[in-house]
Amino acid sequence: MSLEKVISVDLIEVIESGAVQVRTKTAIMEDGKQISGSFHRHVVAPGDDYSAEDARVKAICKATHTAAVVAAYKAAAAQP
Repeated sequence: MSLEKVISVDLIEVIESGAVQVRTKTAIMEDGKQISGSFHRHVVAPGDDYSAEDARVKAICKATHTAAVVAAYKAAAAQP
């Protein structure tokens, strides 16, 4: 019996504001078959540091978090 913990980014979404939603899956595998799993979500907002993210998340953030998107996000966040 061999147990393995596999963590992977399995869903990346960009919403209208430019924020990138990331879902990470943690799977417990036994002899190649998943016996347990869970999900965690987090958001990378325009202007956030994304240097520690998965390579695919970094690429999407680099493409979508332009100066204009970051400025618009910060302006919208500053409004009451």
